[in-house]
Amino acid sequence: MGGFFGVASADDCRFDLFFGTDFHSHLGTRRAGMVTIGEQGFNKSIHSIENSPFRTKFDGELDHLHGRYGIGCISDYDPQPIVIRSHHGTFAITTVGKINNATELVSGVLKNSGYFFEMSNGEINQTELVAALINQKENMIDGIEYALDVIDGSLSLLLLTDKGIYAARDKYGRTPVILGKKDDARCACFESFSYLNLGYQEDRELGPGEIVVFDEKSCKTLVNPNNKNLKICTFLWVYYGYPSAAYEGVNVEQMRYNCGKLMARRDNAKPDVVAGVPDSGTAHAVGYANESGIPFSRPFIKYTPTWSRSFMPTIQEKRNLIAHMKQIPVYELINGKSLLLIDDSIVRGTQLRETTEYLYEAGAKEVHIRPACPPLLFGCKYLNFSRSSSEMELIARRVIEELEGGPVSKERLEVYADPDTEEYAKMEEKICEKLKFTSLKFNRLDDMLEAVGIDKDKLCTYCWNGRE
Repeated sequence: MGGFFGVASADDCRFDLFFGTDFHSHLGTRRAGMVTIGEQGFNKSIHSIENSPFRTKFDGELDHLHGRYGIGCISDYDPQPIVIRSHHGTFAITTVGKINNATELVSGVLKNSGYFFEMSNGEINQTELVAALINQKENMIDGIEYALDVIDGSLSLLLLTDKGIYAARDKYGRTPVILGKKDDARCACFESFSYLNLGYQEDRELGPGEIVVFDEKSCKTLVNPNNKNLKICTFLWVYYGYPSAAYEGVNVEQMRYNCGKLMARRDNAKPDVVAGVPDSGTAHAVGYANESGIPFSRPFIKYTPTWSRSFMPTIQEKRNLIAHMKQIPVYELINGKSLLLIDDSIVRGTQLRETTEYLYEAGAKEVHIRPACPPLLFGCKYLNFSRSSSEMELIARRVIEELEGGPVSKERLEVYADPDTEEYAKMEEKICEKLKFTSLKFNRLDDMLEAVGIDKDKLCTYCWNGRE
């Protein structure tokens, strides 16, 4: 995943840029960068943040990042922002999204005598490809609109020039771009709360395909939004979004309370306590506890002072080990108790199985699992969500293939996506058996969408039901 922050100020923007970007740290764990433009031109700094938080890496860089305009990003993937010199002039660019047709687009650029730098993994930097697509057109506005249109997947971006900052939201609005303003400064960001403690107030949220340019004084719409196209990712509310963020006017924490409430209304479990897997499961659990009247408890605590989310090895067996080590059990709240545990989702199932095992080892009598979203059946086509990128890593898909005796068609998967079918019940039962839960009951898709509260046709549900 990833997030970005851009600021145009009448004064030096370093402070706002630094903290505004840092407030996106929950969206990425690998790369981060900032670019400013000042009297001496562009100033850029990019670092790995795999084993160190953003603030630690960049605190010493601020003296070299003078400028009134700047953009910054946190990313799980390519190093960015990058600085490009072209017939549009020199500009810096950062992106959030996923490009499924990169090979085809690269070939098209190369035919026009373009070139790319190959990264150490042999791939092309996605943001560099977006810049190359923009440069295919005679002016910046047409170039950005062209890039949004030809990319299969999703793309939102910030583009920095010496005249101002361009901001563009994906043509289907799969990720947010939100504008803020205060006296003598304006900003654009992924997370709406990122500017609040910096003195900004919300201006508005860009619509699907909308392109604007702003400086410290004003913001001008260059391409109008097509609000009929909106398909924002529902998983932003369920898991990725920070509790204080809001998308399409809906707060993340409130949505999770709603989600837990609707789950409780359909459940007949009678545990001693309700708990959430920190951090994203906690609010769902609060909503469930409030509705059911069953006490909320914290039987294990996430230890973050030295085990930050940034420290996450890429080797899967080590990722599971680190995830396990972060959770510290409170034996007095576990021993002899029947627990109902809510997590945001079940992906591979490995971490939740290990969590359940050590709850039993700590004396838990029962562990009932209630994921806050339906079974994940499809890898995300539109965003770089590492949680669901490989379909055959998804436990629901593996279980379905076991039940069906081999590969399953999309039409057959749709039957398993329906919570009212016999097939769905068998899948749920099999997952429960494999992961050794006392009971398992996934949240229903219709209830989860109701918890968001906006028009259901404007929410992307591909990873749960395969529908475009």
